Amino acid sequence: MSKKRVVVAMSGGVDSSVTAALLKERGYDVIGITYNLWPSEDSNFRKRRFETCCGFRARMDANQVAIKLNIPHYVADYREIFRKMVIEYFCNEYFEGKTPNPCIRCNQYIKFGYLFEHAKKLNADFIATGHYARIVYDKERKRYLLKKGIDPKKDQSYFLYVMTQEHLSKTLMPLGEFTKRKVREIARNLGLPVAWKAESQEICFVPDGNYPQFLEKIRPNAIKPGPIINKKGEILGQHKGIIYYTIGQRKGLGIYSEKPLYVISIDKKSNTIVVGEEKDVYRHEFVVEQINWILEEKKNKPFKAKVKIRYLHPEAEAEITPMNHDTAYVRFLNPQRAITPGQSAVFYEGDIVIGGGIIKEVKA
Repeated sequence: MSKKRVVVAMSGGVDSSVTAALLKERGYDVIGITYNLWPSEDSNFRKRRFETCCGFRARMDANQVAIKLNIPHYVADYREIFRKMVIEYFCNEYFEGKTPNPCIRCNQYIKFGYLFEHAKKLNADFIATGHYARIVYDKERKRYLLKKGIDPKKDQSYFLYVMTQEHLSKTLMPLGEFTKRKVREIARNLGLPVAWKAESQEICFVPDGNYPQFLEKIRPNAIKPGPIINKKGEILGQHKGIIYYTIGQRKGLGIYSEKPLYVISIDKKSNTIVVGEEKDVYRHEFVVEQINWILEEKKNKPFKAKVKIRYLHPEAEAEITPMNHDTAYVRFLNPQRAITPGQSAVFYEGDIVIGGGIIKEVKA
């Protein structure tokens, strides 16, 4: 009986490296693939692309791990795809006054899109990633389920709600059963050259975390100053351009007030920033669009669930009312801080991901 073949997305970090090692130990025919995502020859990209999760150094580290494990390793050129599907999306959303999550977009179109198709061409049975999440088959529901990883500090199920049943049935995530500490221990015991490598904390194409500076270079002529107003419509000052602001922001507003003021909404049409007191940053209700339902039975009638509105935001109780096949109205039982258009809202039933989508607009 021939071995099952799996293509592992290898970023050059400890998580994907241990994923490849574990799957080889379990008897899979493992192939490693690392992405080449850098679409620009701009000098600013050249300086940074050696250091990020998909840069030159990452490819070299992944190759060293592949040599250690004695597995084939390839580099997939997704530069143009990444530029169109992730970077342009990121820029468009910011210029619309939203705050996008490009990592989710990358998962949707790169890992579980083009890599998935690439794996088929290699006659692979599965793809695998180093995410801290679990995939299980529910015999009663006759569906694959996405569950949280067992390490609450590392659970990455929030980023994976975009996965379809086909993706879930053909994806392996062995790290979902481990803590990060255990993964480091496995890497050390196996003598992997990346065992002590630090984790990347920033978006790969904005390694220094300075989103406005990145956007300035991409579209310098699209940034326009405009008014900063309060809830009464009174002009308090002028903003530098809506890309410099996000919901809940306090610092850098450049206006004087006896009480601290925060960004409570951004109006792209009028190019206006609206500010208010901290209590105004808390809201109950919002609309989610582009929903992917992993538990399809939930999309037909209202239900209660825990909802995360950002990766690091704690889950909160909410009532979810589906409006059509991919849109829902969400109402938190208690108001939550800085519900932000462009971010993803993910619904949970215990440790199971029900589904999730993009926050379209915030109501009350």
